[in-house]
Amino acid sequence: MAQVLDDIGGFMSSKTVVKVVLGALIVGGALATVPAQILKAQMPNPYGAPISLENAKKAAAPAIAEAEKNHWNMAVAVVDPSGNLIYYEKMDNTQLGSANVAIDKARSAALFKRPTKALQDALAAGGDGWRILRVQGAVPVEGGIPLVMDGKIVGAIGVSGAASAQDAQCAKAGADAIK
Repeated sequence: MAQVLDDIGGFMSSKTVVKVVLGALIVGGALATVPAQILKAQMPNPYGAPISLENAKKAAAPAIAEAEKNHWNMAVAVVDPSGNLIYYEKMDNTQLGSANVAIDKARSAALFKRPTKALQDALAAGGDGWRILRVQGAVPVEGGIPLVMDGKIVGAIGVSGAASAQDAQCAKAGADAIK
């Protein structure tokens, strides 16, 4: 270690070397906690039978109503636990890109058993959280929420069209209708 510090010291002051080493230790300790935070975000609920079309529509209706109340144009998707689309609705004048984003958020929430906000938070934490960017199907953008009935995940709702917090507000209205 002393030799490494001497080699580094050739082009850095000893104070700078100490700061770099301490910084690396601090950051390294913080990075080690990210996977635990991600694991905690996973819902313990088992998967259940797929949500019915009737219940999918019941979840979408309050999400659309919340969007209309706030004058937001949204796309709403409801998927089963496997991520297969059960119901989809897009309000007039919703940006076209939101169509697929809503479906992707719903799939991500169902397949990873957690709100997409948890993935967004893991990414924002940096370090190991950046691994989320490489996980196929993980959408680290708020607006996807698993749907739980009788203690089991029966699917998920995804909403897109406004700011991610607004998308989540509408998705929560839909998820709350299916308890």
